[in-house]
Parts: sequence; structure tokens; C-alpha cells
Amino acid sequence: MKIKSTILVAGLFLASCSTVPLTGRKQLALADESQLQQQAATAYKQLLTDPKTKVITGTADAQRVKRVGTNIANAISRYMQQNGYGDKYNYAWEFNLIESKDINAWCMPGGKVAVYTGILPVTKDDNGLATVLGHEIAHAIAGHSAERASQTALAQAGVGIVGASTGSQSAADLSGYAAQFGLLKYSRNQESEADRLGLIFMAMAGYNPSTSVQFWQRMSAANQGGAPPEFLSSHPSDATRIADIQKRLPEAMKYYQK
Repeated sequence: MKIKSTILVAGLFLASCSTVPLTGRKQLALADESQLQQQAATAYKQLLTDPKTKVITGTADAQRVKRVGTNIANAISRYMQQNGYGDKYNYAWEFNLIESKDINAWCMPGGKVAVYTGILPVTKDDNGLATVLGHEIAHAIAGHSAERASQTALAQAGVGIVGASTGSQSAADLSGYAAQFGLLKYSRNQESEADRLGLIFMAMAGYNPSTSVQFWQRMSAANQGGAPPEFLSSHPSDATRIADIQKRLPEAMKYYQK
């Protein structure tokens, strides 16, 4: 019985894989991405309308967040359509600036983005903001939230995941829980993949990816002498990240549209 169960789980794993755009990495895909996006949109709306949330509008910073974010989203959409992906990644994008001292930003599945005012002194300019938004958007394009939900479901349910795939306790339920509370913590491999894709995405939109090195150096300085900002949660060390980014710059520069 144990052998049969193992075979079933292995078979489900092989049958439930998707491929990350551009990197070509195979990932576990048990969660329903479309349902996850719907639930993320609901959670995002609830956050924006919460009386405790102060959404900044009409300022130069708020306009910059929307402009840089839209430029990156449009560049991704053009690339995906031109390279056989169709409208799969043509999300209903939203970009909002939220007042908070936290040095953080995130992108929910389906393109629901928040930038906290606390990170703006570190981003400084369009290129710095493009580095942050490219990285966070990369998490959504790569389906990292759905992947983490799938991994968690598989780990928790074990053989029972077979039942989940056929409509009982679905992996999408767990995904919805993750979306309702923002985002699951990403792994270091996913963070590195988001760094790689983020460089490419900012380059597609006309932002020089080589400037990302200066942003991460500023982020490293902001990280000295205390707990790391939420934006750096589960990320590789500062030195490792900067070294990896420098190695990936030649790839990203191929997409750079001045």
C-alpha cells in the first residue's frame, strides 16, 4: 500500500507541473491559479478599503508607482504576446502606494501591487522603483504563490493530496488562505528566480538593469544594525544577491530597450 501511495503521489507530481516563463524551470502546480487570482483580488480590495489602510493618491510618488508599474506590466504583456503566451499574463494590474514605515512592497497573484512609503527613500528614483516592482511582479508571473501553496498542500496532505486533486479538500482552498493573508513566504530559490526575472522585466520596460546593483547596495545599508526589512524576508544574503545580480546583468541587458 505504501509503495502504491508513493507511486500515486509521484505520478500526481509529474502530471501537475508547469513551466516558469523565460527561466524554463519546472514547478509544482496543484493550486488553481485562476481561483487564486480571484481570491487575491478580493483580499486586495479589502485591504485598500480598510479604514486602517491609507492609500496615497495624487502625489508625485503615487504617480511614479503607477507609471513605473504600468510601464513594466505593459512591457511584459507585449513580450508574452509576441512570444506565444497569448493573454495568459495580461493581468488586471493595479498599483497603489500605501503609507507605512515598513520597507516593503509586494505583488499578489494576478497583478495586485502595493508599495509602502517606507521603501521609497531606498528606491530613490525610477530605476530603483523599477528594481523593486520588477522583482515583485516576477513573483506573480512565475506563479510563486501558487507553487508555495501546492508545496504546502503536498507536504501536509501526503497521499491525501490525490483526493485533493479530485475535488475534496482542494489545494485551491489553501491557496485562498494564502491570498487572504497576503502572500506565502517565498523560498530562497524563488527569490533568486524573481531577481533574475525582475532584471529582465525592468530592462524590457526601458529601465537600465545595471542600476539595480546600487539599489541593493542601498537596501543592504538599510539592513545594517537591526532586523532585516520585510522586503528581505527569506532573501539571499546581501553580498550573495549583489554578486548574483552582477552575473545576470549580461542576460538582462539583451532585453534592455533604451
